[in-house]
Amino acid sequence: MTFSFHPEAEVEFTEAIDYYEECEQVLGYDFSIEVFTSIKNIANYPNAWPVIEEDIRRCFVNRFPYGIVYSIESDQVFILAVMHLRRHPDYWKKRIS
Repeated sequence: MTFSFHPEAEVEFTEAIDYYEECEQVLGYDFSIEVFTSIKNIANYPNAWPVIEEDIRRCFVNRFPYGIVYSIESDQVFILAVMHLRRHPDYWKKRIS
């Protein structure tokens, strides 16, 4: 199964990489690897993670306080948010079309 990002989710992912890279060299790279590993797992097993609302699911990222919020759109995973877990939990809901 393929995947795509909501434009705002892609921006927050990039900003998180930049933030971690500023904290420590290579940490941004490590973060991106963990996120893409989670996305790969989601693409392979899209129904494995719990539903958090209607048809929206969340998969936690290893090593970092982030979750991937996504929906399954026919044959594609649509990533609504790369969400820091201490951020307001419902901010991504405005991205649902």
